[in-house]
Amino acid sequence: MEAPNAPVHTAPSKAGRRVRPKPDSATVGKLFDRLPPHSLEAEMALLGSLILGPEMITDVLGLVSRREQFYSQAHGSIFEALIRTYDRHRSGDLVQLLEALRAAGVLGDIGGEEYLVQLADTVPSPANARHYARIVAEKWKLRKLIEAAGEIIYDAYTGVEAPDEGVREILDRAEQAVFEIAQEDQVSEPQKLQELLNAEIERIEAAEGKGISGISSGYDDLDMKLRGFQPGEIIIIAARPSMGKTALALNLAEQIAFGGRTPWDFRPGGPRVPVAVFSLEMTKAAVTQRLLSAYTGLSGERFRDGSRLGDEIWQRILHACNVLSEAPIYIDDTAGLTVMQLRSRARRLVAQHDVKMIMIDYLQLLSAPSAARESRQVEVSAISRQIKALARELEVPIICLSQLNRATEQREGNRPRLSDLRESGSIEQDADVVMLLHREEYYHINNPSWAEENPDKVGVAELIIAKQRNGPTGVVKLTWDNNTTRFKSYTPIDAGVYVPPSRPADLPPDPGYSSVNPWAEPKPGGGSFAPGRRTGPVEGHRDGGGPDRDDDTGAPF
Repeated sequence: MEAPNAPVHTAPSKAGRRVRPKPDSATVGKLFDRLPPHSLEAEMALLGSLILGPEMITDVLGLVSRREQFYSQAHGSIFEALIRTYDRHRSGDLVQLLEALRAAGVLGDIGGEEYLVQLADTVPSPANARHYARIVAEKWKLRKLIEAAGEIIYDAYTGVEAPDEGVREILDRAEQAVFEIAQEDQVSEPQKLQELLNAEIERIEAAEGKGISGISSGYDDLDMKLRGFQPGEIIIIAARPSMGKTALALNLAEQIAFGGRTPWDFRPGGPRVPVAVFSLEMTKAAVTQRLLSAYTGLSGERFRDGSRLGDEIWQRILHACNVLSEAPIYIDDTAGLTVMQLRSRARRLVAQHDVKMIMIDYLQLLSAPSAARESRQVEVSAISRQIKALARELEVPIICLSQLNRATEQREGNRPRLSDLRESGSIEQDADVVMLLHREEYYHINNPSWAEENPDKVGVAELIIAKQRNGPTGVVKLTWDNNTTRFKSYTPIDAGVYVPPSRPADLPPDPGYSSVNPWAEPKPGGGSFAPGRRTGPVEGHRDGGGPDRDDDTGAPF
């Protein structure tokens, strides 16, 4: 006997969308002269297994739990009755199932007692119930995809005629529809404690000798507090504007990419960690300039003002390019990304380049789907939750930069607090680690006497670990060089004189360069940015102009 009432059961429209005819998978299937994906045999085998062994219901609920997942409405009704019977009696047999269907008034609609007997005869035992449930679930997801595609097609056509319906809103709905289907697969199966303990022992053994179990930040004091950045965690770095949070994020990206080392400590062939940087505020060119500035010791202004740099400075820049080109950093500067777009791009980077760390600059510049835009607080909460889900799905740490509100400006001492996180308390709840960047010097920049009275605070930054879900809170000090926007491990004051971060020229050169002069003409294999001297109409001149000179002193380079 064929399954009665085979047409698809379609779910109601999502709340918040405008009312319109909804194309279901059957309607879309007519365009291709085909029935929607389904397997009546698997549905019958699943129901037969549950009739023979009601105890298998708990095993299949993680895969199939709703009547609309069945292609046949009759099968959906039978499944619903099986669940009700099991919930009521913690058991079930054919007699109890018949009574439940009769009480619901659908026994005749599903084919009567004869059809239930036929279902029970479909399988010899309930042992393969999960296998049948998996087939039913997969066919349902395919139908949902077809249904989503139908909605997208409908929206794309009708959006042209609706001036209030922007393309971005249509794209948001399309992304959300596909995202919701994909989320059905993100089900964590229970694991026995013994298996988890074995995995933990392997993790501890891998960390033994290194002192940390996660990804090294390149800052020893920070690694001692966090034990490295852990897979699946969200790390929030929050600060007021101009405090240096983007600079810190780029320093971290650089050092993480070089395996927890500064670029000038890295050697070819050393361990490297691929990092993805989503820069929603700065362009790729600006990010690249920041990285060059931090490495060369040249201020960003020197790259922007068009002044003549001279051969020695060019050698420094080319050397920096050779070193930094070894860093597996992938930069995406797409503005106005939604979380779904971010998720898609992040998944691709992880699949193609084995990215192990993701950075987002910054969280409040991401857009949530239109359904979550009833208020900015709700929107940021939705963004925060979805980024947390993304970190767990990809099993990589995600560092998110975030703004602090103005409360720090009115507070004595200006020290930030966890409650200063801007626009949503859910950021604090979802984050595994929250670090607040603070530089007291920033608030006294126009007071020369403050630096004289507080030499121990000049060039010092504090990274306040305000929350750590699985570790201690506290403060990590860093040394800040404003000219090159670089944070380094804390350098104390020597005899009241501030010691700035070392320049690359003071440190071991790249093996491809002369050990006498790190900026001299490179040896073979020293890198792809290799011209030893710039060429031009006149040596030491640019484009036939005068000699390169320092803007401040007027002296030639």
